[in-house]
Amino acid sequence: MTKTTLTTSSGAPVADDNNSISAGSRGPLTFDNHYMFEKLAHFNRERIPERVVHARGTGAYGTFTLNKSLQDYTIASFLQKVGDKTDVFVRFSTVGGGQDSSDYARDPRGFAVKFYTDKGNFDLVGNNTPVFFLNDPIKFPDFIHSQKKDPRTNTPNPARMFEFWANHPQSLHQMTILMSDRGIPASYRHMHGFGSHTLSLWNRNGERFWVKWHLKSDQGIKTFTNQEAAGKCPFGAQQDLVEAIDNKQFPSWTVKLQIMPEAEAQDYKVNPFDLTKIWSHKDYPLIEIGKLELNRNVNNYFAETEQAAFAPSNLVPGIGASPDKMLQARLLAYQDAHRYRVGGNVNQIPVNAPRCPVNHYQRDGAFAGMCPAFGNENNQHDKVNFYPNDQQEQGAPVADRQVAAPPMPGLENAWIGYHDQSQEDYYTQAGDLFRLMSQDQKQQLVSNIVEGLSMATDTVKSRMIVQFSKADKEYGSMIQSALA
Repeated sequence: MTKTTLTTSSGAPVADDNNSISAGSRGPLTFDNHYMFEKLAHFNRERIPERVVHARGTGAYGTFTLNKSLQDYTIASFLQKVGDKTDVFVRFSTVGGGQDSSDYARDPRGFAVKFYTDKGNFDLVGNNTPVFFLNDPIKFPDFIHSQKKDPRTNTPNPARMFEFWANHPQSLHQMTILMSDRGIPASYRHMHGFGSHTLSLWNRNGERFWVKWHLKSDQGIKTFTNQEAAGKCPFGAQQDLVEAIDNKQFPSWTVKLQIMPEAEAQDYKVNPFDLTKIWSHKDYPLIEIGKLELNRNVNNYFAETEQAAFAPSNLVPGIGASPDKMLQARLLAYQDAHRYRVGGNVNQIPVNAPRCPVNHYQRDGAFAGMCPAFGNENNQHDKVNFYPNDQQEQGAPVADRQVAAPPMPGLENAWIGYHDQSQEDYYTQAGDLFRLMSQDQKQQLVSNIVEGLSMATDTVKSRMIVQFSKADKEYGSMIQSALA
C-alpha cells in the first residue's frame, strides 16, 4: 500500500505533525515553527465572520477589587495597594459550537477577563476548567476539527471526538472533567474560572514567580444533566446573566492564586508548564487576593461583546508568559485571529481600547483613529510614524527598559527539535479526579462517556478503555461493562 506524505500548503513534506519545535522538552517554542504557524494561521481563517472557537458568548462589565497586596511578587500596578479597583470586561462562552448552538452544550466554557489597568490591558484568557485537552499547540486545529460538525453531514459526530481522544491520551484529564457532572454549567454565574496556563510574575528585585489564576464563584456551583439541559432554552445562560445584572443581583468571584518560586519548577513532580496538568493545592495552596464583580450589562451586544477581543499576549509590566507551549502559540494566534476577524486596529474599538495613554508608531488600516486613549485623534495626525527618530524632545515615544521582564531560565543545555511527549504521565491526575468522585458522580461520568463512545469503532473503544484503566482500574471496568 502506497503511503501519502503529509505536506505543508506549499507542498513541502512534514516531518512531525504531533510536536512543535521547542528548546528542550520543557522549554519554550522557537520561531522556526513555520509549520505550526501555518496551521494556526490557516485555522484562524476557517470561518467568516464568527469566531472559530468561543463563537457563542455573553459579556458584561465590572470591577476587580484587590484585598491583598502582591508587591512582594510583582510590579503590576493594579496588584499593589489593598482596596484598589480596576475596571474589567468579562466574556463567557461555549467553546466548540457556532452561534447557532445552545448555551447548554456539554462543552468547556470560556472565561476571559480584560483588566483595564493604568499600565495597559491585561487579559486573563481562560476556561471554567484548570486544564485543557492538549499541551502542544500544533494539535489544536486537529482537536477542534474533531469536535466540530462532521464535514459530510454537518451534524455533531461523537465518534470523531472519541477517535481523536483515543489517539491523544493527553486529553484524558480534561475529557474526564467534561464528561463529569460538571460538564454542563447551569449558568455562567454558577461556575468557576481558571487562567489555566502558567503565567509569571516578577517583582522590583527581578525575582520571578510562576502563577496560576483561579476565580471561585461566590454563587456556588450548579450544573445540569444531559436530560435537564435538553429542556432548556438555548439562550438561557445569556438571558440569566443579563437579567441578574439588570436586577442588581451582581455575580462575583473570589480571585485566588497559586504561586511557585521560579527555582522550584525545575524539580517539581510534574511539568508545571503542561496545560494538561494541575499543581497540587497541598504543594501550592490558594492565596486569596481579591474580588471580581460584574455590575453593568453592555448597551449593544455587537459593538461590545461580539467585537471584544481577548489575547494572552495582552500583558502588563510585572505579569509575563512562561514556557507553556500552548500559551506560547496563543501569544501569536489570538492576536492574529482578531486582526483577521475584526481588523488590524482591533484594539482601537472602545471595548478593547486601553483606559491609559497609548503611544506607538502603528498607523492606518480599518478603524484607525477610534481609540479613546488617542483623544479621538485622526490616525495620530502628523506625528512621526517611525522609530528611532529625532523627535523625543517633542514627546515622541521611546522604550522603557525599566519595565523589561527578567530573563527566562537558561536553555544552554537544551536541544532544539521535536520533543515527543507521548511517554508523559497523562493518567495519574485523571485517576485522582475519578477517585474523588462519589459513586453517583462516577455513574454520571460513565453514562456521559458511553453515550458518545458507543458510536465509535471497536478499535477506538478498545484504546479508550486502556486509557481509562491506566487512570484507574475501576474507571476502565465501569466503561467496559457499560459498553458490553
